Amino acid sequence: MGVSRRVGIMGGTFDPVHHGHLVAAQEAASALDLDRVIFIPVWQPPHKIEEPSASPEHRLCMVRLAVDANPRFEVSTIEIDHPGPSYTVETLRRLLQRDPGLDLHFIVGMDSLAELPRWRDPADIVRLARIVALYRPGWETVDLGELARALPESEGRVSVVLMPELDISATELRERARAGRPIRYLVPDAVAAYIEEHGLYKD
Repeated sequence: MGVSRRVGIMGGTFDPVHHGHLVAAQEAASALDLDRVIFIPVWQPPHKIEEPSASPEHRLCMVRLAVDANPRFEVSTIEIDHPGPSYTVETLRRLLQRDPGLDLHFIVGMDSLAELPRWRDPADIVRLARIVALYRPGWETVDLGELARALPESEGRVSVVLMPELDISATELRERARAGRPIRYLVPDAVAAYIEEHGLYKD
């Protein structure tokens, strides 16, 4: 996984990956002086009943296309290589087994931060990685004091990073693609071309 020490981890279904994901990763990298950000497409999120619309292989290809131009970004197949629900704590453990010297920063949205105490082994998650919570004006915030009372290990392990105003929804992108409406400028051009070429998100 390389020798860089400060590494951001951005997991997700990326169904499809879009500019909101890329901006979030860039803002976190800039704010926390991360050496790189690793995008990790999940096989299947444990908290979602329905499987992602696009296959793991298609989602992995789209993420690779999306990050190709940024030398600070890379893609890992660590969850795609383990079919089934992807649990953050297990992924973090595997990353650190491969490179124990990494200083991991796990990037999440405010909604995920609020749910963190209910994730699998949340105390281990915040011991293994610092948490980077993305925030945009108008979003509901998480009281870090309340979080620390629910999850004492999180105290001093959470950073909040302000996001630019950029509201893009993967659900809306799938609906637009299904309806034949344009998604260009909402996703990288290479991703839009890939979706069109492979007929993704069509009924």
